[in-house]
Amino acid sequence: MRIGLFISETGVHGSSIDDLVERATWAEANGIDTGWVPHIPWSLDALTALAIVGRETSRIELGTAVVPTWSHHPYGMAQHALTTQAACGGRLAFGIGPSHRNVAENWYGENYDAVIDHVRDYVSVLDACSAAQAEANETNGGPGGMGGTVSFAGDRYTVQSLLDVPGATPVPVFLAALAPLMLKLAGERAAGTITWMCDEHTHSTHVLPRLSAAAEAVGRPTPRVIAGLPVTVCDDIAKGKELAEQKFGMYRHIPNYARMLELGESGSPSEVAIIGNEEQVTERLASYEDSGVTDLAAMTFAVGDDVDERSENAERTRQLLAKLARKNRD
Repeated sequence: MRIGLFISETGVHGSSIDDLVERATWAEANGIDTGWVPHIPWSLDALTALAIVGRETSRIELGTAVVPTWSHHPYGMAQHALTTQAACGGRLAFGIGPSHRNVAENWYGENYDAVIDHVRDYVSVLDACSAAQAEANETNGGPGGMGGTVSFAGDRYTVQSLLDVPGATPVPVFLAALAPLMLKLAGERAAGTITWMCDEHTHSTHVLPRLSAAAEAVGRPTPRVIAGLPVTVCDDIAKGKELAEQKFGMYRHIPNYARMLELGESGSPSEVAIIGNEEQVTERLASYEDSGVTDLAAMTFAVGDDVDERSENAERTRQLLAKLARKNRD
């Protein structure tokens, strides 16, 4: 299992650009496989942030988890993602998703009904843009040197244009897929899925069977399964679960995540979270790998009664994840 972690804060106040670069360079230097950045209103634009980080790193994969589709027209989103891809030298893992009804309707003023139709067309435009970039790369800039041809006509989006971002390569798309139709689409057409609030049982009985069946039906290998999971190393599990409930308990009230909790055996966000000493965290991560998870996107949090204890446990968590990442690659 590849070991990644969020290199940008997901909580209130977010991260500054300097903080982000510091965390990304630490992750790369210590062997972490992927650095993930969320797209949230109280922090940096995810793709722009990764374009900056891409210039400061050379090996680590850089991912968005995830950019709401409603935030950009797909043609504009594709150019943005291709620019980030050029900035990071082809290391972008582009996570997108339709988010939730509240986000679509209240943040962006869009209609969330029949959301799968929106996502299908959205992915089609992104695919057409990646094909145009590949054409431009192969033909010295495409027709007239102004880019490859982008052509798509769907129910939600129609695009007839050109596109060529110098230095870019086609961008792999990862869908935040939890529901059956979304998992089917991810299996058929995406590089993988990004999950949240899914325990081992949910991955092995809900996510993997649908994803792999869809991929097999169209002659593709099963895509990557990237599990977003809260992770902390500490000696007091009860205290860790109490803090996890404070930080992540709200997700049981969000319909998409509530359904994942109902499908699982853990039942609560604090039970989905990976909490314990180094040995216990390592064992729990192995159980997620056994359930079919290919990648960890660790959302770390620090347990402790005072600043010193929290700092110590935060460092324990980072060092364990780095050690496991290096070991898994050996």
